[in-house]
Amino acid sequence: MLLQNNPYPQDSRVRREATALVGAGYEVTVISPGRPGQPWQEVVDGVRALRYPAPPPGDSTLGYLVEYGVALAATWALSLYALLRHGFDVVHAHNPPDLFALVAAPYKLLGKRFVFDHHDLAPEMYRARFGGGGSRALQRALLLFERLSFRLADHVISTNESYKRVAVERGGVPPSRVTVVRNGPDPERFRPVPPDPRLRAMGKTVFGYVGEMGVQDGLDYLLRALARLRDDLGRTDFYAVLVGTGSDRPRLMALAGELGLDPYVEFTGRVPFEDLLRYLSSADVCVCPDPKNEFTDASTMIKLTEYLALAKPIVAFDLREHRVTAGEAALYAAPNDELDFARQLARLMDDPDLRRRMGEAGRARLEAGLTWAHSVPQLLAAYERLLPAARREVTAWGD
Repeated sequence: MLLQNNPYPQDSRVRREATALVGAGYEVTVISPGRPGQPWQEVVDGVRALRYPAPPPGDSTLGYLVEYGVALAATWALSLYALLRHGFDVVHAHNPPDLFALVAAPYKLLGKRFVFDHHDLAPEMYRARFGGGGSRALQRALLLFERLSFRLADHVISTNESYKRVAVERGGVPPSRVTVVRNGPDPERFRPVPPDPRLRAMGKTVFGYVGEMGVQDGLDYLLRALARLRDDLGRTDFYAVLVGTGSDRPRLMALAGELGLDPYVEFTGRVPFEDLLRYLSSADVCVCPDPKNEFTDASTMIKLTEYLALAKPIVAFDLREHRVTAGEAALYAAPNDELDFARQLARLMDDPDLRRRMGEAGRARLEAGLTWAHSVPQLLAAYERLLPAARREVTAWGD
């Protein structure tokens, strides 16, 4: 498995896929960047991890070229090491980026299979990060590498039906070679824990957020919605706990100060899993502020399923895949309308019974078909179609 945008095992989807394959009898190696202090090679829950020093994240065209160039070269080197030391039958690439098709291509000449695990719509995500701007040449390159990934793939794994449509309609992949493997938490791991006494002692409605803090993730919309909640709706009885980090976090913290929200907002940074559960268990309402655009409208946000697992009511903008995931567990604000987002927050602040019903509906929705356990059979079925029974023991590669 090849992974670039997160270390292993911190990337939850890749970790779940890798351990599920190990549990089914496959041998799995994951190549990824590493955090400071992580060894370059170790075995984690039966999965062999090979790591390279993570390059600085790119926030410009040149930055992306450097980041992805270093990642591609390091992945190449470690893939050759793995081939000579351990061997493998499948190159399983997790995007973004879609450059790992370049790693897979020569291995296909050696008879290896290529699985393209389509996490993100890279061209649409790039346009979302740059507000529809950015480099046109880079946008064309992203489409080219996406097309190459689809073309070379022996099988495509999509995170939802919207992404499957992209693989079939834009990528030209036969539907029989595309399997939907949805993201989903382990409900035994994601369970409410005792809330944080400090937060509950405030006597305010607590809003919770967990996730990346990039330009495309909409935290600026949330902050402006909180300012509207205070200024337009006259509410000061709230406190927002924002868990996570990302390239946009410094700008967001500055924006919170400019809006006068410092007394109402806490940026925790990256926290241990136990603290994440404690913060979210303290929340009365969880938020998913991703604005509507061509990327977010088609994407499934992992944080939504985690909120469902914790039986939390949700406020989100009205996006197609948000409704597929959250259903009646969310109140949907008009797309990108910060005042309406504030109104939905106020509605839940004033209706504890509605919050309880929505939370219960969300947990039931998750257990009925959105947990990771419901996705594992699809993942294993894709591998059973990909490899003959005689080649049951393999090493799977995921980016």
